[in-house]
Parts: sequence; structure tokens; C-alpha cells
Amino acid sequence: MDQLEAMRTFVKVVQLGSFSAVGRDQESSQATTSRRISALESKLGVKLLTRTSRELSLTEVGVDYYQRCMAILAEMDEADAVVRSQTASPKGTLRIAAPIAFSRLVLAPMLASFCNQFPDIEFEILASDQHVDLINKGVDVAIRAKQLEDSSLVARPLSDNPMLLVASPDYIKRYGAPKSPEQLTQYSCLVYSTREKSSVWRFECDGQDYNISVNGQMKCTNGDTLLEAALAGLGITELPIWMVRQYLSSGRLVQLLSDYKGISLPLNIIYPQNRYVPLKVRCFIDFLLNYAEENEVFKNTF
Repeated sequence: MDQLEAMRTFVKVVQLGSFSAVGRDQESSQATTSRRISALESKLGVKLLTRTSRELSLTEVGVDYYQRCMAILAEMDEADAVVRSQTASPKGTLRIAAPIAFSRLVLAPMLASFCNQFPDIEFEILASDQHVDLINKGVDVAIRAKQLEDSSLVARPLSDNPMLLVASPDYIKRYGAPKSPEQLTQYSCLVYSTREKSSVWRFECDGQDYNISVNGQMKCTNGDTLLEAALAGLGITELPIWMVRQYLSSGRLVQLLSDYKGISLPLNIIYPQNRYVPLKVRCFIDFLLNYAEENEVFKNTF
């Protein structure tokens, strides 16, 4: 058994999620992929993957082995690049997980500039408002608006990400604007239901905290849908400034209770805590941090 080849196959199985997908990717067969994984497990004396009729998942020891394989293979690839004098031109596929709205409004517009600078890097973007397991999904980098809870991951601050209270001019014309946080209970509030305690909106003004239990006609797990509902005049919603800035500037949305500071959900760049961070990942993180400093989309004032 070629252990290095088996390790690469194992990593691909984790990233692509099936033996058949790896077979197509490596221009071999599903049976060949299965034999390589079985031989690797036999050599190690452990089960790396749990197989069912519908999916594959890593065992506990498989998670650890996957992380170590990723680090070893990355170092080998980097060593090859050094020998070939290609370290200034990183290559490979970068798998990025990010919320749907962030992928649309931030990632997509910046990719043209990044790809011009690094033409040999390809992207696979997992756009989802649900939590994505970086290890099991083979994700290189994630953008998250929450505190880091996993010690196997590293977080780099990207933006303060303040939340603004907004509604359409038509909604305000029909129902009026709230004068204080307490009055929000009298309005239809559009709630982002994925967030913990999503129906409690928090504000601060002059040292006083306000925790308001809101309700309305709609809850949703997707920020883009809440934005469209607010634009259509369905109610008041709370969204990050980078999502609503252009609509506030054009007058399609109105900021409410601007004297009251809403919560901030800091955006972080998240990546696995390996001893070695691949060059393609380092280049992308540095680019994104510089982009955040220079681009208006990340400014925290309207």
C-alpha cells in the first residue's frame, strides 16, 4: 500500500463525502477508493470512517487523523512548491464557508480582485446560514458572526458588525416609527430565528440596557429573506450594517431608534488550528483582512 496515496484519498473522501465522488475526481473507481481506505484502516488498526447507506462520517479517531493528514500533506505540497520556486504563486482549491448574504455581498465582489492576484487558486464556497463543521466538511476558512467555541479552531477578527434596526418608508408611513425600544412590542418585527434568543432584541443608551421581547408575522433562518421582507414593507427587522447600507443610502430603508445602540455580532475568520497553515489559506486571510480595512462595506457607521 502506498500510504501517502491512501492518505490523499482519505482526505478527498472526507471533503467530497463519498467514494464514488472521489473515484470520479481521481479518475479511478469507487472500488479502488474503498480498497485504499480499507487498507489504510487495516494498517492503522482503527476505523476512520463510519459508513451508512446514505452518508460517510468521521469517527473520533478519524477526525484527529484527518487533521494530521491535512497538515502533513500541506507541508509536503509546500515543500514541493519551494523546490519549484512557486511559493509566490499558491495553487489549489480553497473551500470557504460563509453566510449566504455575506457570500453574495462581500465574497463574490472581492473574488475578481483576488483571482487576478492569485490566478491558480480555485474556490468552492459553501454558502449557508447554518453551522458548518469545518473538519468534517474539509473547509479551509469560514466566516462566522459568533464567538469561537471550538479550541481546535483559530479566530481572526474581521469586523465589529453592528446591527441596525430598519424598516421601509412605506411601513413607517402606515404604522409610524417607534420612539423607544419598549414600543417595538407594538410592531411587526421580522426575526432572524437562527440566532440564540432571537426574539429578544437588545439595546443600550446612556448606560441603560434594554432587552425587548419582540414578535411579528415572520421568523426566518436567512438574512436575505428578512431583508427582502423589510423592503416589501412587512415589518421592522434587525440586520448588520453591511447588508443594509446601500438601501439606507438609496432611501429604500430607514434606520430606526438610531440613538439606541444595538448589539454587535463580531465577524471572525475561522480556520483549523494546524501547526502549518497552507499558503493558499494565508494569502486569502491576508487579502480579506486588507479588503476589510479598505472597503466601505465594512465601515461601522452609516
